[in-house]
Amino acid sequence: MSEHELAVPIEPEEHYTPQSIFDALRIKQFDLDPAHPGRDNPYCCVPARRIFTKADDGLRQPWPRGALTFMNPPFGGRRGQVPWLKKFFQHRNGIALVAARTSADWFHAIVVPNAELLLFPAGKTKFIRPDGSIGKAPGTGTCLIGAGRIACEALRRSGLGACYAPVPSLIDNDRQADEDAQTLDRIQDRILADYQERDHQYLMDGVLAAEGRGK
Repeated sequence: MSEHELAVPIEPEEHYTPQSIFDALRIKQFDLDPAHPGRDNPYCCVPARRIFTKADDGLRQPWPRGALTFMNPPFGGRRGQVPWLKKFFQHRNGIALVAARTSADWFHAIVVPNAELLLFPAGKTKFIRPDGSIGKAPGTGTCLIGAGRIACEALRRSGLGACYAPVPSLIDNDRQADEDAQTLDRIQDRILADYQERDHQYLMDGVLAAEGRGK
């Protein structure tokens, strides 16, 4: 289930994942859909054995351990997907469909460090309205996030779009490398200082010894 954001803000409306996505994924059945509109709606075509509806509050329900999950959470609100994504990444098995807000802070803070695979569908995904009609092209693209072997393999072979394995930023690695280099420099400086101090003391001892002999 999804409250999709259009280019022009309007009253949020439920939109369902189109059948074409499930046909491409070729997963006969998921174990869980935690954001389902209910079995009484014939236009929601998520093939899931178990569902949580709005009344169940799937965000608060415990998800069965190891359950292969398909999650299309509410898109409404600026950060409405964030708590759902945190729950999904704690579960770590399934596919999540979210808005591809690649410039958003939450996308870089939550999605990139945790996703095993990202699939960006070619073109805008047109969702299904509760009455079965096809929605307009949304104002932003979508992203399918894979977690776990079955989910990632399904995304790779789907042909829906381009798949990417996120690479952690090199900034932190570079910063750590700089800190390590600075630490090594300090150690080397200290070793050199100790050596110079011992060398100086050795010379002084030699001078004092020589003066003693002279007397």
